[in-house]
Amino acid sequence: MTDLREAYTARFDILKAVAAKIGADLEISLAGLDHIDRISVRPKSIDSFLTKATKAENGIPKYQDPINEIQDQVGARIIAFYLDDVEKITNRLLAYYKRIEEKHIVPESEKEFGYFGKHFILLLPKDLKPEGTAEELLPSVFELQIKTLFQHAFSEGSHDLAYKPVSPLSKDQQRKVAFIAAQAWGGDTIFQDLHNELFKTPQTQP
Repeated sequence: MTDLREAYTARFDILKAVAAKIGADLEISLAGLDHIDRISVRPKSIDSFLTKATKAENGIPKYQDPINEIQDQVGARIIAFYLDDVEKITNRLLAYYKRIEEKHIVPESEKEFGYFGKHFILLLPKDLKPEGTAEELLPSVFELQIKTLFQHAFSEGSHDLAYKPVSPLSKDQQRKVAFIAAQAWGGDTIFQDLHNELFKTPQTQP
């Protein structure tokens, strides 16, 4: 653990510099698109990295080489107003960045409510790597999440309650989390419908 902490600490300032470059580049890449609430990019904290790096499944370490295997050492997040904006942002960015992985996260059943969002692992472009930095200290990829305001609110608010609880949730508590998720889904749907009704150009009748 000590060696792993030292290795990640040694690259942490470099990760902050990479995050700053990605943030500036995302601002440029998305210039002109409406309905973006915020763009944030930051390195994974040292404690968060160590927690993830030491995870085990059935007693077997999940990562054999965490420094090179963990892909979200730098994470970017874009929060948009409406559902349609998520697709517009996605299309714009995939013209600039090379996609390594893509996950469109939705509940397993249409009868369930839970977390929604788009997650990508993108190749770090050469021009976003700080000059003079040793290649072994640089990540080759970064994570990008694109969410709506409601998706983000549910994700942030429920993270410790539903996914890292101090004790298992009771059935009633699980229902409460599902209710919040349903409200977030409903808010997104209604906001998008209202936006379509109020701002989209009506079709000309034949």
